[in-house]
Formats: sequence, C-alpha cells, structure tokens
Amino acid sequence: MTQLLDRRRFLTASAIALATAPAAKALAAMPVAPDPKWKKLTDAQWKARLPGDSYRVLRHEDTERPGTSPLLKEHRKGTFVCAGCNWPLFRSTAKFESGTGWPSFFTSIGGGLIKKPDYALGMLRTEYHCAQCLGHQGHVFNDGPRPTGLRYCNNGVALRFVPG
Repeated sequence: MTQLLDRRRFLTASAIALATAPAAKALAAMPVAPDPKWKKLTDAQWKARLPGDSYRVLRHEDTERPGTSPLLKEHRKGTFVCAGCNWPLFRSTAKFESGTGWPSFFTSIGGGLIKKPDYALGMLRTEYHCAQCLGHQGHVFNDGPRPTGLRYCNNGVALRFVPG
C-alpha cells in the first residue's frame, strides 16, 4: 500500500511539474517582476509621457505606416524594449527581415508579452501587448522563419532599441 501511495505522489508531482513548466520557464526568463505602477497610469498621463505616434499605437492600438520605422535598419546587438515602460521584449538575435515594413522577430523574451484575440479586421488575428504596461505592440503570425515559424510584426514606434 505504501508503494502505491508513493507511486501516486510521484505521478501527481510529475504531472504538476509538467503542467507548470512553461509558466516557470517564462518567469525564470523574466528580468524582474512587472511593476504594477505602469498599469495605473491614466490616459492623460500616458499622453503626456509619450510622443504622438507612440501614444496612439501603445495606448489606442493604432498602427504606424509600413516602412517608416528607423528600427527596420537596426542590426546591432542589443535588446528591443517597450517604448512605454522599457520592459525587455525582444533580443536582436531574434530579429529578421520579413519584407512587411515593420520590425519582425521570430521569438520574444519569455514573460515579456501577453496575447489576445483580435477580430478588428473581421478575421481572427493574435494581438500582443507589453506584459508590464499593457502597451499594444503588434500582431503575431504563423508565417515566420525557423526555429519557431512565428513572425512578431511590431510597430517600430512601440519599441526602443538598447545596444549591448
């Protein structure tokens, strides 16, 4: 009987570990825990702290014109952070030329983004936001390169590049 209980405990613990592994991995990859103060700023406070284009994209889910972002030509080593709160979102090693006119990445930094369904154009797309300030970044598609097959299509005005 003791052996059976030990086996059940082992199997239960294993199932829990497997189920929670993705969340634990994302938390471990986060530089620090998100600061909730960013989610408490009013729209007027965001408007005062962000340039017009960044404000419209980050806070009102607008989209910048394709081909206008200077980040399209950014190829140095470093990190792309949220322009609203400086939360790390993408490493430069994940950037690729998609030909879409927006900075594109095949993976994000774990815990950096939250996703939600978007039906604004009459079809299902996956929209993503900064996990810290909830600023709109762009949409993710399943037409990216290996190894993930994903294309995070990001508004350049929603990002800032930090070399290093």
